[in-house]
Amino acid sequence: MKNLDETRRRFLAQFAGTSLGATLLPGVLWTQVQQSGEPRITADMLKTALAISGLEFTEADRNAMVQTVNRNLANYEELHNFKIPNNVSPPYHFSALVPGMKVNRRREPLRLSVVSTVRRPANLDDVAFWPVRHLAELIRTRQVKPTELTAMYLARLKRYNAKLQNTITFCDELALKQAGQADAEIAAGKYRGPLHGIPWGAKDIIAVKGYPTTWGSPVYKDQVLDETASVVEMLNEAGAILIAKLVSGELAAGDRWFGGQTKNPWDPTQGSGGSSAGPGSATAAGCVGFAIGTETAGSIIGPSSRCGVTGLRPTLGRVSRYGVMVLSWTQDRLGPMCRYAEDCALVMSAISKQDDRDLSVQDIPFNWNGQTDVKRIRFGYIKDAFDQVTNAVSKASDEKTLADLRALGLDPMPVKVPEFNLNVTAYLVEEATFFDDDLRSGRTRNLLMKSLDQEMRDARVIPAVEFLRSQRARMVMMMMLAEATKDVDVWIAPGNAGTVGVAAAPRGAAPAGAGVRGAGGNANVAGRHSTMAQLACYPAVAVPNGFSESGLPTSMTFFARPFGESELLTVVKAYQDKTGYHLKHPRLDA
Repeated sequence: MKNLDETRRRFLAQFAGTSLGATLLPGVLWTQVQQSGEPRITADMLKTALAISGLEFTEADRNAMVQTVNRNLANYEELHNFKIPNNVSPPYHFSALVPGMKVNRRREPLRLSVVSTVRRPANLDDVAFWPVRHLAELIRTRQVKPTELTAMYLARLKRYNAKLQNTITFCDELALKQAGQADAEIAAGKYRGPLHGIPWGAKDIIAVKGYPTTWGSPVYKDQVLDETASVVEMLNEAGAILIAKLVSGELAAGDRWFGGQTKNPWDPTQGSGGSSAGPGSATAAGCVGFAIGTETAGSIIGPSSRCGVTGLRPTLGRVSRYGVMVLSWTQDRLGPMCRYAEDCALVMSAISKQDDRDLSVQDIPFNWNGQTDVKRIRFGYIKDAFDQVTNAVSKASDEKTLADLRALGLDPMPVKVPEFNLNVTAYLVEEATFFDDDLRSGRTRNLLMKSLDQEMRDARVIPAVEFLRSQRARMVMMMMLAEATKDVDVWIAPGNAGTVGVAAAPRGAAPAGAGVRGAGGNANVAGRHSTMAQLACYPAVAVPNGFSESGLPTSMTFFARPFGESELLTVVKAYQDKTGYHLKHPRLDA
């Protein structure tokens, strides 16, 4: 085995950074060698490549295999020349459900909470931070026209964009057209529902036909896709008004993009967190009614936590990803970033449905009843993670959150996090697959973040068999987590546990060194649990739960079992109604 490891080390050292190293395919079995003559792959090359997979075969075996390798090279060249549209996924689809897990498949009518009478203020800017639930009442009662609300939010986006850098494209023409249509429909008594006339913003990896979809990168900043994402079409149908394409970190990584760094409205000297940077910043700054972000490993929960907004990462299989840039077909999710839990529910009611395009979306209804008794929900907490908190200020804040939840009539049940330490992340291989043509053409060399280009290259030396084996292990982990949480519907972990321990920090908002590339990190129970829940594609909500000594919002992460978003948002809404932290907002003109 020592000789095998030494062979593997020599191979990697020899080819690192070369054209061969840049074009390795999973398993290092297929290479495009820049030389003439036949055979293109020799038995010695195959022997070295097999060492990367930890395999050792006889010489007779290798001689037989090399003939197949060379025959297949022509097939792979044809495959590389075959152009595959961005919106085509592999013909297999991930499900967050495991054997024996039950979900509610009965469809129920939307039932909103009861709100007190709302009145239009003298200055319309005063409603900029209102929850959508209250904005909707202003529009429904015809105190405010959609055109007025749209003009107000567009003006705020433009007023603060130089300071916050949260908007890439202003969609004035489209927004004013949609708002005018909403005015006419509502005046004629054709009110579509609580999102009718509400201005919103889309993270700029979400395609809108006729507008740039830049993916936050100079490589794609002039890209205009000839399609509109399903989520945009669904919100159009609900009557919502798209006013802007909001910043995505480059290729959905971090908060830096080709225009700079998106800022946190609470402290513009800080970045706004993960790659849903624009949605987090714009929502916190009262520049949109709500936004749609995306997450692969922390990019909704991270910026929501940092910017003090209420961000929902749904179960994978809830919301179509058609028309959205891919990092991982088995980890990517779209979700609402709002100021209030019920706002997230209203958005989910519009976008949580099948579209016959993204076949991972399951026919499981999202039912919302804003008047559900929270005491009916089984509630838990990660006790070991709470016990590990040593910072006195953080511990006091965490204990106060638990006390507030107990005051609602909830009885937190301790939840034990399973031991699991394998690296079962999927996005590196899936990302490299989506960007394969651009890697081969050398286009990814021009990315701002050179680490993104490198991680795509690194993925080429992950053997296909080992990758699929890791995903089988991922399923085992999912079954372990399902067993550990079977007695609760909703639970919490302390601090910003939605991002700590994320599988790879560039795709989320984890602080440097916070976690490991797997579901492990035994020393940090919150991190281990968070990563397991992320890779199992469980829903989670980042919720403001107070303020630090420096005046910045703090956050708690609430989790639920797959397709348990209704119960999750019910608990969060009750918590927010009691504490009111979500009603605080930054002083942008200070």
